[in-house]
Amino acid sequence: MSRWTKALSEVRPVPYWLDDPGRPRPEPALTGAETCDLLVVGGGYSGLWTALNAKERDPQRDVVLLEGREVGWAASGRNGGFCAASLTHGLPNGLTRWPDEIHRLQELGARNLDEIEKAVARHDLDCEFERTGEIDVATEAYQARELRDWYEELQEKGLADGVDFLDADAVRKQVDSPTFEAGLWDRRGVAMVNPAKLVWGLKRACLGLGVRIYEHTPALDLKSYGAGMAVRTPYGSVRARKVALGTNIFPSLVKRVRAYTVPVYDYALMTEPLSDEQIEAIGWKNRQGLGDSANQFHYFRLSADNRILWGGYDAVYQYGGRVRAEYDDRPETYARLAGHFFTCFPQLEGVRFTHAWGGAIDTCSRFSAFYGTAHQGKVAYAAGYTGLGVGATRFGADVMLDLLAGESTERTSLEMVRKKPLPFPPEPFAWTGIALTKWSLARADAHGGRRNLWLRTMDKLGLGFDS
Repeated sequence: MSRWTKALSEVRPVPYWLDDPGRPRPEPALTGAETCDLLVVGGGYSGLWTALNAKERDPQRDVVLLEGREVGWAASGRNGGFCAASLTHGLPNGLTRWPDEIHRLQELGARNLDEIEKAVARHDLDCEFERTGEIDVATEAYQARELRDWYEELQEKGLADGVDFLDADAVRKQVDSPTFEAGLWDRRGVAMVNPAKLVWGLKRACLGLGVRIYEHTPALDLKSYGAGMAVRTPYGSVRARKVALGTNIFPSLVKRVRAYTVPVYDYALMTEPLSDEQIEAIGWKNRQGLGDSANQFHYFRLSADNRILWGGYDAVYQYGGRVRAEYDDRPETYARLAGHFFTCFPQLEGVRFTHAWGGAIDTCSRFSAFYGTAHQGKVAYAAGYTGLGVGATRFGADVMLDLLAGESTERTSLEMVRKKPLPFPPEPFAWTGIALTKWSLARADAHGGRRNLWLRTMDKLGLGFDS
């Protein structure tokens, strides 16, 4: 392992995307009392898309957004930058859970990604948006067979539009790794973005439309107040007719929602910029995002300055669902990821990593977002995106706005929107179940994908998991 850890000798334990001199200054904290039509809690993608879409639906609506720290500091600013059309954490998960409405979900997801692309242009969101698609790659012979079978199933179900199966030679012509056995290229369903620049651009767009944003202003509690709601903050308060909660992994102000999510820690590395010769050595000309097909998978992509982001594999749950800053840095995972990187791209031996970071994402038992209301419809929430929220949060924002308006729409009529996942059990059962699932997934990866009794039981219960 020491051969590869040398590449980490100068690494900085901070998210690459947030390590930017162009990072905007935070807005002042709220002091005193505010009133508004719509209060949005949370300054990540979920909250910002909600505020932006609310103003675009009704420019006269008075909107306030509260962020406990700085806009985009958490998952929205440090993720891999894969902006996917999928609303269901991938088509396999969606097809398993909602087969009767999967075509509509796919259509709505594609339309949502189109709307994001339009918003990028309309608001001049300088976020390095590249609609290059994504390739799911097989690194084992059994995974290649499964990818081909899956592609044939997609063709049979009329879901293969824009998707190409690539054999070993074809996938290596796109990106050359000796580990690649096959690939499935979704040409239009995923865009690459700079996640921090996207969140900062959304903040600027919201401010430009008149949204009042207060940073370093955590929402401490939520209570009914007359015909509306009231939120207390450290130095003030907000009274609002309606409230949208986009806090995701952080404890919901609607306490009964908390049992539906747990925090899982994800980690990533970023290389130094690659030279033209190094890019040529791996043949990565079309700049697609990539992810491998193992249960414990990696995701990887090129940045605008030709660095490689390499993340995933370890998904770490801390006992009790604790979210602490000390968990954001995990050298043993960085070392493991470095070894995997050079196994995938031995042509790049000698490349160094400049940044390494981690953080919590929220997951739920169905691995895609769930939605709901509280306080007689005056409060709406969306959570549980499980790491695929860069695109899906915009859809979730529209769901929350529909729910707050009391409207029956194409979105709110979906079974996916109307029904909740199973909640997680209390400790120690949650930790035991998650640990056993992780062990079983690693074992399946090492034994040709064969799922043991525990995983087969979880599959039957609708709790099948990929990390």
